[in-house]
Amino acid sequence: MKLLIASDIHGAADCCRALLDAWDREGADRLLLLGDVLYHGPRNDLPQGYAPKEVIALLNARKDRIFCVRGNCDTEVDQMVLEFPVLADYAVLTAGPRLVYATHGHVYNTAHLPPLQPGDILLHGHTHVPAWEKFGQDNYYLNPGSVSIPKENSPRGYMTVEDGAFAWKTLAGEVYHTENF
Repeated sequence: MKLLIASDIHGAADCCRALLDAWDREGADRLLLLGDVLYHGPRNDLPQGYAPKEVIALLNARKDRIFCVRGNCDTEVDQMVLEFPVLADYAVLTAGPRLVYATHGHVYNTAHLPPLQPGDILLHGHTHVPAWEKFGQDNYYLNPGSVSIPKENSPRGYMTVEDGAFAWKTLAGEVYHTENF
């Protein structure tokens, strides 16, 4: 199974469209969203193309192939309009031989770890900065960056994972980093 992983859309409809175009281009089976789907939050400027109602329609049209974890900007009101679950604090999946603990990053992160075992991967968004860092006992912290409000001169982008191979890509699909597990 191939997953497309993205975070921090923050209601930016143009960026969401570009993400869905990438999903189609990649031929990924499912989309994992790492939170902050509709609202931009008080610490961020309004993203270009901010139109959360359009994002709702775009994502609901593909609701049967999306799973999501709650971001710090996601609330029960968002769940009322999105037709796929968005309020889980984390999801657990596998990538090759490793367990992946997927969360947004505002609660669980490298400073406040979930119950990881040696070799597990911590996957989260929240910082808007792509990451691939080793820590702990053969653990990795991975972050796809942000779809709409990238920080620290990073590109708008996403990740893919298939058979334990992760790839970081721009919204246009240009690969700029890979990790294999």
